[in-house]
Amino acid sequence: MVRSARALALSLATLPLAACATLMPPSEEPVSVTGSITYRERMALPPTAQVEVTLSDVSLMDAPSKTIAQQAFTADGRQVPFAFSLTIDQRKLDARGRYAVSARITDASGRLMFITDTHNGVTFDGRPRVDLGTLVMVRTR
Repeated sequence: MVRSARALALSLATLPLAACATLMPPSEEPVSVTGSITYRERMALPPTAQVEVTLSDVSLMDAPSKTIAQQAFTADGRQVPFAFSLTIDQRKLDARGRYAVSARITDASGRLMFITDTHNGVTFDGRPRVDLGTLVMVRTR
């Protein structure tokens, strides 16, 4: 009886310490999400094509996603694959949140040419860098 009472007292004494460990504030170090984007069609982009890669919070099902980070640039005659790197302040991330990267390419007039059509989820698990590999876009008509 005394042994079980001691074990119970010890486990109750360490419980607050375990709770503190899980409620620590997020690290202040930025985290980067990297990868590249490409498409399968054998066609060249116009030099004025606009490329945009976005990291969004997609946690809410019935609400628009919230942009967390974005990188946009002009192709300037370069062709796919395009590398991207998004830097995020970890304090903007919610451990319960769902995050995804999307990409799009438009022409100079803003007409959509290519877009990602699949969910490219990002899991933030404490690593300073998350590499998504190559994201494949599809052509729009």
